[in-house]
Amino acid sequence: MAERRVECQWKRDVCEQLKVRDRVQRHAFEEIIHQYTRLLEKSDLQTVLSERYQTDKYESPRPHDGAGSDSSRSDALQQEMAQMRIRHQEELTELHKKRGELAQNVIDLNNQIQQKDKEIQSNEAKMLEHQQQISTLEGDCRELRNTLQELERANQTLKDEYDALQITFSALEEKLRKTTDDNQELVSRWMAEKAQEANKLNAENEKDTRRRQAKLQKDLADAAKEPLPIESVTDIEVLAEDSSKGGGGGETSPHRTLSRTPSSKKPSQAPPGGLLDSISNIFGRRHANSLTSPSENMETPAGACAEVRVPTTALHVFDAHDGEVNAVKFSPGSRLLATGGMDRRVKLWEVVAGRCEAKGALTGSNAGITSIDFDSAGSYLLAASNDFASRIWTVDDYRLRHTLTGHSGKVLAARFLLDNARIVSGSYDRTLKLWDLKSKVCMKTVFAGSSCNDIVCTEQCVMSGHFDKRVRFWDIRSESIVQELELMGRVTSLDLNHDRTELLTCSRDDLLKIIDLRTAAVRQTFSAQGFKCGADWTRVTFSPDGSYVAAGSADGALYVWNVLTGKVDRTLDRNHNSAINAVSWSPSGVYVASVEKGSRAILWSDM
Repeated sequence: MAERRVECQWKRDVCEQLKVRDRVQRHAFEEIIHQYTRLLEKSDLQTVLSERYQTDKYESPRPHDGAGSDSSRSDALQQEMAQMRIRHQEELTELHKKRGELAQNVIDLNNQIQQKDKEIQSNEAKMLEHQQQISTLEGDCRELRNTLQELERANQTLKDEYDALQITFSALEEKLRKTTDDNQELVSRWMAEKAQEANKLNAENEKDTRRRQAKLQKDLADAAKEPLPIESVTDIEVLAEDSSKGGGGGETSPHRTLSRTPSSKKPSQAPPGGLLDSISNIFGRRHANSLTSPSENMETPAGACAEVRVPTTALHVFDAHDGEVNAVKFSPGSRLLATGGMDRRVKLWEVVAGRCEAKGALTGSNAGITSIDFDSAGSYLLAASNDFASRIWTVDDYRLRHTLTGHSGKVLAARFLLDNARIVSGSYDRTLKLWDLKSKVCMKTVFAGSSCNDIVCTEQCVMSGHFDKRVRFWDIRSESIVQELELMGRVTSLDLNHDRTELLTCSRDDLLKIIDLRTAAVRQTFSAQGFKCGADWTRVTFSPDGSYVAAGSADGALYVWNVLTGKVDRTLDRNHNSAINAVSWSPSGVYVASVEKGSRAILWSDM
């Protein structure tokens, strides 16, 4: 119906245009045609008069000699006829002239009509073409309407699924909250029961101690009441040796007197020491000779390197990842280099003769890697990821061992504690979590109040750098903030020197600062013309001996400061194509590695 309606419409439009053209052209040429008709009539009349004149001329009687009046009348008639003929001839000439002009006008008008006809044909062809385009566009419109309806249905389906998932998420979140509350209640009850058991055991131990002490006093009293036996030769020789060693002449000390008591009474003095040790073990305290940290059972980190080489040359420039490289870290033995990027992989490189040779890749992450750390023995590798999780791999076989999930935002930093059995992670969700690798659970969750960009650890203290320009010092045992330091910009990186007495910070105000952990005060500030911190996760590093500080700039240059002078010792540029994200100094002091926002990594040294 729509096509017929459109077809009738254009036909009516063509008829109306033809009628308008007919009226316009007829009105313009109607007077000319009327004049032309009158001229034709006059020409026919002139022809008739000429014929009649010729007939009258030849048919008129010749005048007689005697008829003078007839002759004069005939002459007058001839003159009149001659004048009429001349006048008619002139009119005929004028009419022919007008006729020619009208004929030319007719020819011109015919040409114009032909041109108009051609224009009409062209317009009709264009109308047909436009009609086809209209039909095509109408078809496209119908298809687009159908597609729009399908998209609306799909959007509605997705919205319904989203609402269902949101409801499920809310229910799971409520379940998690209840489970967390139940867990905390169970832990509280367990701690209370444990305290009660400890109190009972303490009471029993105290009773046992009093009983043993009473028995000991009784034994000592009985021994004192017994008569002293006659000294044997052996006892006399022992006394002589004691006196000769002591140089005291014939004096006898009380200890010597007691040494002559029967040997059967000496074992009664042993139990008190063992009893005290058992009491100490109950409360988790250790005896003086066994007071060692758990980390002493693991491989202790190597001492400060003999020589630190300030980098001067790019030994090896290579593409480390398919995309941005966020993290870089040397293993404790400086043999391996690990890099993490936005391609969701951690790659291991073996440093051989100033080159990095690909050794393997650690997979399993669902998003980009943000942080890398080795344990003290170099056997395990810890990586934080943007998929809200941290993962641990074994370096030897590249196997994924643990996946620690629980944060509600991307994990920006994760570090091993010194005992290698616990991990601290900091996230964009403004929390820090302490993980136990033996039970694979989160032991503690601390709300920091701001996004955590980096973390470093000592024995009992965790230091975290945050988006709100603060460095926070946490006591692991009490879960409380020991101290806070506010800087001038967002904190992007933290690093400790080898002695763990100084803390290096980097912030978005383009300043590096060293904080003395013994006084909790800023001891030194580093800056340089041209140095600019490129991102909120830009990592900086101490040299192994703490004499130098290295950091990458947003323009791709590597800056090295001397800690003693506080000035820039070296600036290395023209090798990176984009901002440097992270820098790592090998524990041996020989190499420095840097990675950028592009895919490039560079191994530096002074060779």
